[in-house]
Amino acid sequence: MGERIFLSSPHMSDEGYEMQYVKEAFDTNWIAPLGENVNGFEKELAEKVGSKAAAALSSGTAAIHLALKAAGVGEGDIVFCPTLTFSATANPIIYQNAIPVFIDSDYETWNMSPKALEEAFEKYPEVKAVLVVHLYGLSADMDKIMDICRKHNVPVIEDAAESLGTYYKGKHTGTFGDYGIFSFNGNKIITTSGGGMLVSDNEEKIAKARFWATQSRDQAKHYQHSELGFNYRMSNVVAGIGRGQLKVLDQRVEKKRYIFNFYKRELGGLDEVEFMPSNEWNKPNYWLSSMILTGHVRPSDVMEALEQENIESRPVWKPMHMQPFFEKYDFVGADFSEQLFENGICLPSDTKMTNEDLERVCRIIKGLWLR
Repeated sequence: MGERIFLSSPHMSDEGYEMQYVKEAFDTNWIAPLGENVNGFEKELAEKVGSKAAAALSSGTAAIHLALKAAGVGEGDIVFCPTLTFSATANPIIYQNAIPVFIDSDYETWNMSPKALEEAFEKYPEVKAVLVVHLYGLSADMDKIMDICRKHNVPVIEDAAESLGTYYKGKHTGTFGDYGIFSFNGNKIITTSGGGMLVSDNEEKIAKARFWATQSRDQAKHYQHSELGFNYRMSNVVAGIGRGQLKVLDQRVEKKRYIFNFYKRELGGLDEVEFMPSNEWNKPNYWLSSMILTGHVRPSDVMEALEQENIESRPVWKPMHMQPFFEKYDFVGADFSEQLFENGICLPSDTKMTNEDLERVCRIIKGLWLR
Protein backbone atom coordinates (compact mmCIF):
# COMPACT_ATOMS: atom_id res chain seq x y z
CA MET A 1 0.00 0.00 0.00
CA GLY A 2 2.92 2.33 0.62
CA GLU A 3 3.47 5.26 2.93
CA ARG A 4 0.38 7.28 3.72
CA ILE A 5 -0.08 10.45 1.67
CA PHE A 6 -1.64 13.34 3.58
CA LEU A 7 -3.87 16.14 2.45
CA SER A 8 -1.47 18.66 3.97
CA SER A 9 0.86 17.99 6.87
CA PRO A 10 3.50 20.04 8.68
CA HIS A 11 7.22 19.64 8.27
CA MET A 12 10.37 21.46 9.24
CA SER A 13 12.43 23.11 6.54
CA ASP A 14 15.33 21.09 5.20
CA GLU A 15 17.68 23.93 6.07
CA GLY A 16 16.80 23.73 9.77
CA TYR A 17 16.27 27.48 10.13
CA GLU A 18 13.76 26.81 12.91
CA MET A 19 16.26 25.13 15.21
CA GLN A 20 18.59 28.12 15.01
CA TYR A 21 15.96 30.45 16.48
CA VAL A 22 14.64 27.90 18.97
CA LYS A 23 18.16 27.12 20.21
CA GLU A 24 18.80 30.83 20.74
CA ALA A 25 15.59 31.04 22.77
CA PHE A 26 16.72 28.22 25.04
CA ASP A 27 20.32 29.44 25.27
CA THR A 28 19.14 32.86 26.45
CA ASN A 29 16.38 31.42 28.68
CA TRP A 30 13.79 33.27 26.55
CA ILE A 31 11.31 30.40 26.69
CA ALA A 32 8.73 32.59 28.43
CA PRO A 33 5.72 33.86 26.45
CA LEU A 34 7.53 36.91 25.05
CA GLY A 35 11.01 37.56 23.71
CA GLU A 36 13.10 38.49 20.69
CA ASN A 37 11.58 35.80 18.47
CA VAL A 38 8.08 37.19 18.99
CA ASN A 39 9.24 40.70 18.11
CA GLY A 40 11.24 39.37 15.16
CA PHE A 41 8.43 37.22 13.78
CA GLU A 42 5.97 40.12 13.94
CA LYS A 43 8.39 42.42 12.13
CA GLU A 44 9.38 39.89 9.47
CA LEU A 45 5.84 38.75 8.71
CA ALA A 46 4.59 42.34 8.47
CA GLU A 47 7.42 43.19 6.08
CA LYS A 48 6.78 40.05 4.03
CA VAL A 49 3.12 40.84 3.37
CA GLY A 50 3.43 44.63 3.34
CA SER A 51 1.61 45.63 6.53
CA LYS A 52 2.76 48.29 8.96
CA ALA A 53 2.23 46.24 12.12
CA ALA A 54 1.52 42.72 13.34
CA ALA A 55 0.64 40.92 16.57
CA ALA A 56 1.78 37.32 17.03
CA LEU A 57 -1.02 35.33 18.68
CA SER A 58 -1.85 31.81 19.80
CA SER A 59 -4.03 31.01 16.76
CA GLY A 60 -5.71 32.41 13.68
CA THR A 61 -9.00 32.13 15.55
CA ALA A 62 -7.64 34.39 18.30
CA ALA A 63 -6.58 36.85 15.61
CA ILE A 64 -10.11 36.97 14.16
CA HIS A 65 -11.53 37.42 17.66
CA LEU A 66 -9.29 40.39 18.41
CA ALA A 67 -9.90 41.87 14.94
CA LEU A 68 -13.64 41.81 15.59
CA LYS A 69 -13.10 43.39 18.99
CA ALA A 70 -10.83 46.07 17.48
CA ALA A 71 -13.49 46.77 14.84
CA GLY A 72 -15.98 47.49 17.63
CA VAL A 73 -18.12 44.39 17.17
CA GLY A 74 -20.16 43.62 20.26
CA GLU A 75 -23.37 42.11 21.54
CA GLY A 76 -26.18 42.05 19.00
CA ASP A 77 -24.08 43.42 16.13
CA ILE A 78 -24.38 41.85 12.69
CA VAL A 79 -21.29 40.55 10.92
CA PHE A 80 -21.31 39.33 7.32
CA CYS A 81 -19.33 36.11 6.87
CA PRO A 82 -18.85 33.74 3.93
CA THR A 83 -20.83 30.56 4.34
CA LEU A 84 -18.18 28.48 2.57
CA THR A 85 -15.43 28.39 5.17
CA PHE A 86 -14.20 26.52 8.23
CA SER A 87 -16.09 27.18 11.47
CA ALA A 88 -13.06 28.97 12.94
CA THR A 89 -14.02 31.97 10.79
CA ALA A 90 -17.52 32.19 12.23
CA ASN A 91 -16.95 31.10 15.84
CA PRO A 92 -15.33 34.38 17.01
CA ILE A 93 -18.46 36.26 15.92
CA ILE A 94 -20.30 34.26 18.56
CA TYR A 95 -17.51 34.89 21.09
CA GLN A 96 -18.39 38.58 20.78
CA ASN A 97 -22.10 37.79 21.23
CA ALA A 98 -22.65 39.13 17.73
CA ILE A 99 -24.86 37.73 14.96
CA PRO A 100 -23.41 36.14 11.81
CA VAL A 101 -25.20 36.53 8.48
CA PHE A 102 -23.78 34.09 5.95
CA ILE A 103 -23.02 35.14 2.37
CA ASP A 104 -22.96 32.83 -0.65
CA SER A 105 -19.94 32.21 -2.89
CA ASP A 106 -19.62 32.93 -6.59
CA TYR A 107 -18.46 30.87 -9.55
CA GLU A 108 -15.55 33.16 -10.47
CA THR A 109 -13.68 32.93 -7.16
CA TRP A 110 -15.36 30.29 -4.92
CA ASN A 111 -15.31 33.10 -2.34
CA MET A 112 -17.75 35.75 -1.12
CA SER A 113 -20.07 36.84 -3.93
CA PRO A 114 -20.08 40.64 -4.38
CA LYS A 115 -23.63 40.35 -5.71
CA ALA A 116 -24.82 38.50 -2.61
CA LEU A 117 -22.89 40.97 -0.44
CA GLU A 118 -24.81 43.87 -2.00
CA GLU A 119 -28.07 42.06 -1.31
CA ALA A 120 -27.01 41.52 2.30
CA PHE A 121 -26.32 45.25 2.75
CA GLU A 122 -29.79 46.03 1.42
CA LYS A 123 -31.31 43.64 3.93
CA TYR A 124 -29.03 44.56 6.87
CA PRO A 125 -27.79 48.16 6.41
CA GLU A 126 -26.79 48.31 10.09
CA VAL A 127 -24.05 45.63 9.70
CA LYS A 128 -21.00 46.25 11.89
CA ALA A 129 -18.22 44.41 10.00
CA VAL A 130 -17.55 42.17 6.99
CA LEU A 131 -15.37 39.06 7.28
CA VAL A 132 -13.85 37.93 3.97
CA VAL A 133 -12.17 34.55 3.47
CA HIS A 134 -9.62 33.55 0.82
CA LEU A 135 -10.64 29.91 0.45
CA TYR A 136 -7.97 27.26 -0.19
CA GLY A 137 -5.54 30.02 -1.18
CA LEU A 138 -7.83 31.57 -3.81
CA SER A 139 -8.29 35.31 -3.49
CA ALA A 140 -11.73 36.84 -3.19
CA ASP A 141 -12.46 39.67 -5.63
CA MET A 142 -11.19 42.33 -3.25
CA ASP A 143 -11.68 45.41 -5.45
CA LYS A 144 -15.42 44.79 -5.73
CA ILE A 145 -15.78 43.79 -2.10
CA MET A 146 -13.80 46.76 -0.79
CA ASP A 147 -15.77 49.18 -3.00
CA ILE A 148 -19.03 47.88 -1.57
CA CYS A 149 -17.79 48.03 2.04
CA ARG A 150 -16.32 51.51 1.65
CA LYS A 151 -19.59 52.72 0.17
CA HIS A 152 -21.30 51.55 3.36
CA ASN A 153 -18.41 52.66 5.61
CA VAL A 154 -18.05 49.21 7.17
CA PRO A 155 -14.69 47.73 8.31
CA VAL A 156 -13.31 44.65 6.56
CA ILE A 157 -11.47 41.76 8.18
CA GLU A 158 -9.65 39.34 5.88
CA ASP A 159 -9.34 35.73 6.97
CA ALA A 160 -6.20 34.83 5.04
CA ALA A 161 -5.51 31.74 7.17
CA GLU A 162 -5.25 29.59 4.03
CA SER A 163 -3.77 32.19 1.68
CA LEU A 164 -0.37 33.28 2.99
CA GLY A 165 1.66 33.81 -0.18
CA THR A 166 -1.40 34.51 -2.37
CA TYR A 167 -1.54 37.75 -4.35
CA TYR A 168 -4.48 39.79 -5.62
CA LYS A 169 -3.36 42.19 -8.36
CA GLY A 170 0.21 42.05 -7.10
CA LYS A 171 -0.62 42.63 -3.42
CA HIS A 172 -0.70 40.06 -0.60
CA THR A 173 -4.09 38.88 0.57
CA GLY A 174 -4.73 39.91 4.15
CA THR A 175 -3.62 43.49 3.48
CA PHE A 176 -6.65 45.02 1.73
CA GLY A 177 -9.04 45.27 4.66
CA ASP A 178 -8.71 47.07 7.96
CA TYR A 179 -7.37 43.87 9.50
CA GLY A 180 -5.88 40.65 8.15
CA ILE A 181 -5.26 37.36 9.86
CA PHE A 182 -2.95 34.44 9.12
CA SER A 183 -2.79 30.97 10.64
CA PHE A 184 0.23 28.79 11.35
CA ASN A 185 -1.77 25.73 12.37
CA GLY A 186 -0.27 22.31 11.70
CA ASN A 187 -1.85 21.95 8.27
CA LYS A 188 -1.03 25.41 6.90
CA ILE A 189 1.53 26.31 4.24
CA ILE A 190 4.01 27.23 6.97
CA THR A 191 3.43 26.07 10.53
CA THR A 192 4.49 26.78 14.08
CA SER A 193 2.38 23.76 15.17
CA GLY A 194 -0.19 26.34 16.28
CA GLY A 195 -0.30 30.11 16.13
CA GLY A 196 -1.61 33.07 14.21
CA MET A 197 -0.91 36.66 13.28
CA LEU A 198 -3.07 39.78 13.17
CA VAL A 199 -1.86 42.46 10.75
CA SER A 200 -3.00 46.01 10.06
CA ASP A 201 -1.75 49.39 8.92
CA ASN A 202 -3.39 50.78 12.07
CA GLU A 203 -0.47 50.51 14.47
CA GLU A 204 -2.51 51.81 17.39
CA LYS A 205 -5.08 49.04 16.98
CA ILE A 206 -2.35 46.38 16.77
CA ALA A 207 -0.83 47.72 19.99
CA LYS A 208 -4.26 47.45 21.60
CA ALA A 209 -4.64 43.88 20.35
CA ARG A 210 -1.30 42.97 21.93
CA PHE A 211 -2.53 44.50 25.19
CA TRP A 212 -5.77 42.48 25.13
CA ALA A 213 -3.83 39.33 24.19
CA THR A 214 -1.59 39.69 27.26
CA GLN A 215 -4.46 39.58 29.76
CA SER A 216 -4.98 43.37 29.42
CA ARG A 217 -2.36 43.97 32.06
CA ASP A 218 -2.08 47.70 32.78
CA GLN A 219 1.22 49.55 33.04
CA ALA A 220 1.69 49.15 36.78
CA LYS A 221 4.18 47.40 39.05
CA HIS A 222 1.37 45.43 40.61
CA TYR A 223 -1.06 43.29 38.60
CA GLN A 224 -3.83 45.65 37.53
CA HIS A 225 -6.51 45.04 34.91
CA SER A 226 -8.97 47.68 33.73
CA GLU A 227 -10.29 45.67 30.75
CA LEU A 228 -11.16 42.06 30.00
CA GLY A 229 -8.06 40.29 28.75
CA PHE A 230 -7.15 37.07 26.94
CA ASN A 231 -4.25 34.64 27.03
CA TYR A 232 -3.67 34.94 23.28
CA ARG A 233 0.04 35.82 22.89
CA MET A 234 2.39 33.57 20.93
CA SER A 235 5.30 32.09 22.86
CA ASN A 236 8.91 32.92 22.09
CA VAL A 237 9.74 29.30 21.17
CA VAL A 238 6.78 29.01 18.79
CA ALA A 239 7.69 32.35 17.22
CA GLY A 240 11.21 31.02 16.65
CA ILE A 241 9.77 28.16 14.62
CA GLY A 242 7.71 30.68 12.68
CA ARG A 243 10.74 32.79 11.82
CA GLY A 244 12.47 29.73 10.40
CA GLN A 245 9.40 28.62 8.47
CA LEU A 246 8.92 32.07 6.98
CA LYS A 247 12.27 31.71 5.22
CA VAL A 248 10.91 28.81 3.15
CA LEU A 249 7.46 30.25 2.43
CA ASP A 250 8.25 31.03 -1.20
CA GLN A 251 9.51 27.47 -1.76
CA ARG A 252 6.35 26.03 -0.24
CA VAL A 253 4.13 28.22 -2.41
CA GLU A 254 6.09 27.21 -5.50
CA LYS A 255 5.60 23.52 -4.63
CA LYS A 256 1.87 23.98 -3.98
CA ARG A 257 1.50 25.60 -7.40
CA TYR A 258 3.47 22.75 -8.97
CA ILE A 259 1.12 20.21 -7.37
CA PHE A 260 -1.98 22.04 -8.61
CA ASN A 261 -0.65 22.32 -12.17
CA PHE A 262 0.31 18.64 -12.13
CA TYR A 263 -3.23 17.62 -11.19
CA LYS A 264 -4.80 20.01 -13.68
CA ARG A 265 -2.61 18.69 -16.49
CA GLU A 266 -3.23 15.03 -15.67
CA LEU A 267 -6.90 15.12 -14.62
CA GLY A 268 -8.32 18.24 -16.29
CA GLY A 269 -9.20 16.32 -19.45
CA LEU A 270 -11.50 13.82 -17.68
CA ASP A 271 -15.20 14.14 -18.41
CA GLU A 272 -17.09 16.57 -16.16
CA VAL A 273 -14.07 17.56 -14.09
CA GLU A 274 -13.44 21.23 -13.33
CA PHE A 275 -10.60 22.68 -11.27
CA MET A 276 -10.49 25.72 -9.01
CA PRO A 277 -11.01 28.95 -10.96
CA SER A 278 -8.11 30.94 -12.39
CA ASN A 279 -8.26 34.69 -12.89
CA GLU A 280 -5.68 37.03 -14.39
CA TRP A 281 -5.72 39.10 -11.19
CA ASN A 282 -5.42 36.16 -8.82
CA LYS A 283 -2.11 34.42 -8.06
CA PRO A 284 -3.10 31.69 -5.58
CA ASN A 285 -0.85 29.73 -3.27
CA TYR A 286 -3.07 26.66 -3.96
CA TRP A 287 -2.93 25.61 -0.33
CA LEU A 288 -5.24 22.76 -1.28
CA SER A 289 -5.79 21.62 -4.85
CA SER A 290 -9.52 21.17 -5.33
CA MET A 291 -11.82 20.17 -8.15
CA ILE A 292 -15.52 19.77 -8.93
CA LEU A 293 -17.01 16.52 -10.21
CA THR A 294 -20.41 16.77 -11.89
CA GLY A 295 -20.63 13.43 -13.70
CA HIS A 296 -21.07 9.77 -12.81
CA VAL A 297 -17.88 9.71 -10.71
CA ARG A 298 -18.69 11.38 -7.42
CA PRO A 299 -16.35 12.91 -4.82
CA SER A 300 -17.18 10.04 -2.47
CA ASP A 301 -15.96 7.56 -5.12
CA VAL A 302 -12.62 9.35 -5.35
CA MET A 303 -12.22 9.66 -1.58
CA GLU A 304 -13.00 5.97 -1.08
CA ALA A 305 -10.62 4.83 -3.82
CA LEU A 306 -7.80 6.97 -2.42
CA GLU A 307 -8.45 5.89 1.17
CA GLN A 308 -8.17 2.25 0.13
CA GLU A 309 -4.62 3.10 -0.94
CA ASN A 310 -3.87 4.95 2.33
CA ILE A 311 -4.21 8.39 0.73
CA GLU A 312 -6.06 11.23 2.46
CA SER A 313 -8.55 13.52 0.68
CA ARG A 314 -11.52 15.56 1.90
CA PRO A 315 -14.79 17.13 0.77
CA VAL A 316 -14.97 20.88 0.26
CA TRP A 317 -16.04 22.72 3.45
CA LYS A 318 -19.67 22.23 4.41
CA PRO A 319 -21.31 25.68 4.28
CA MET A 320 -21.93 27.30 7.64
CA HIS A 321 -25.64 27.87 7.01
CA MET A 322 -26.00 24.08 6.65
CA GLN A 323 -24.23 23.35 9.96
CA PRO A 324 -26.37 22.31 12.96
CA PHE A 325 -24.98 25.07 15.18
CA PHE A 326 -25.26 27.88 12.62
CA GLU A 327 -28.37 26.93 10.63
CA LYS A 328 -30.53 29.30 12.73
CA TYR A 329 -28.70 32.32 11.29
CA ASP A 330 -29.65 34.02 8.03
CA PHE A 331 -28.11 33.20 4.68
CA VAL A 332 -28.03 35.51 1.66
CA GLY A 333 -27.45 34.24 -1.86
CA ALA A 334 -28.36 31.36 -4.13
CA ASP A 335 -26.98 27.84 -3.79
CA PHE A 336 -23.49 27.91 -5.30
CA SER A 337 -21.79 27.13 -1.99
CA GLU A 338 -24.06 24.11 -1.61
CA GLN A 339 -23.14 22.94 -5.10
CA LEU A 340 -19.46 23.24 -4.25
CA PHE A 341 -19.96 21.18 -1.11
CA GLU A 342 -21.93 18.54 -2.99
CA ASN A 343 -19.53 18.25 -5.93
CA GLY A 344 -16.15 19.39 -4.60
CA ILE A 345 -13.14 17.44 -3.41
CA CYS A 346 -9.76 18.50 -1.98
CA LEU A 347 -6.90 16.39 -3.32
CA PRO A 348 -3.69 15.49 -1.46
CA SER A 349 -1.55 18.65 -1.57
CA ASP A 350 1.28 18.02 0.89
CA THR A 351 4.47 19.83 -0.16
CA LYS A 352 6.46 16.68 0.66
CA MET A 353 4.75 14.82 -2.19
CA THR A 354 7.05 13.49 -4.91
CA ASN A 355 6.24 13.08 -8.61
CA GLU A 356 5.77 9.39 -7.89
CA ASP A 357 3.19 10.25 -5.23
CA LEU A 358 1.35 12.58 -7.60
CA GLU A 359 1.40 9.99 -10.40
CA ARG A 360 0.03 7.39 -7.99
CA VAL A 361 -2.87 9.66 -6.97
CA CYS A 362 -3.69 10.49 -10.59
CA ARG A 363 -3.51 6.84 -11.66
CA ILE A 364 -6.05 5.85 -8.99
CA ILE A 365 -8.42 8.68 -9.92
CA LYS A 366 -8.17 8.04 -13.68
CA GLY A 367 -9.03 4.43 -13.03
CA LEU A 368 -12.50 5.45 -11.85
CA TRP A 369 -13.29 6.74 -15.36
CA LEU A 370 -12.38 3.33 -16.88
CA ARG A 371 -14.91 1.31 -14.91
